[in-house]
Amino acid sequence: MVNERIEKDKSGAPEDKSFPADPRSRLFFAIALAMLAGTADSIGFLEFSQLFMSFMSGNTTRFGVAVANGDWDNVTRVASTIAVFCFGAFLGTLIAAAVGRWRLSVLLTMQAALLAAGLLMPWGTFAYPLHAYPIVLALGLQNATLQDEGGRSLALTYVTGAVVRFGTGCANLLMGTVAPSFWIQAPLWAGLSTGAVLGGLLDYRFGEMAFLFPAGLAAILAVIAIALTVAKPGSTLVAGSSPAPDASPKAKIIDAIH
Repeated sequence: MVNERIEKDKSGAPEDKSFPADPRSRLFFAIALAMLAGTADSIGFLEFSQLFMSFMSGNTTRFGVAVANGDWDNVTRVASTIAVFCFGAFLGTLIAAAVGRWRLSVLLTMQAALLAAGLLMPWGTFAYPLHAYPIVLALGLQNATLQDEGGRSLALTYVTGAVVRFGTGCANLLMGTVAPSFWIQAPLWAGLSTGAVLGGLLDYRFGEMAFLFPAGLAAILAVIAIALTVAKPGSTLVAGSSPAPDASPKAKIIDAIH
């Protein structure tokens, strides 16, 4: 039998590893960011010949097919995209751990800038789509923005994990052992799906300039985060005492509020 241990702070209350600690703002930002990711992925899929901006499972399948067919330009194209996305998650995690309560403000500002910067980049070649890299990097960064009650980064740019967690969560609900983060999975799927539909419609109307919509949404969210952080520096709406994203349960707690 596995021993269940509840970590407690000095006051005896369970430690809150979520970020933001307040579930209301966490749900708001999570759904908005999932919609942003779905929109950007849909636009990128249409603009870059079925290259995914955030769905790396799909890109991995395309990578395997390209290798099997000896299509080396496509291999390079997809592999470089996956590498940029991975670097974004790596960089975002380091930044999130370093800036504490400013995590939302900093990462959202960076995402807005990168999503807009993609429009200013040269197109590059088919094998090296330079135009897409800033967008992919922004969506990689996004995955370090929020974390659930267990201190795990919320998956905001892909839907498979949300669907799996929702299915297993339903089973656990019947057994009376459901995790609190179970309830956010369905809204995440809905946000990502809605964003994908919106992205397709925007691309049909505006072409590559449609990327300005997710860039603008990220900028609006950044302004909200900055305003809350400045106006309510100790508020759990934008902060919380938490370890670095995806840190070990034994990791030293970083007080992101104070």
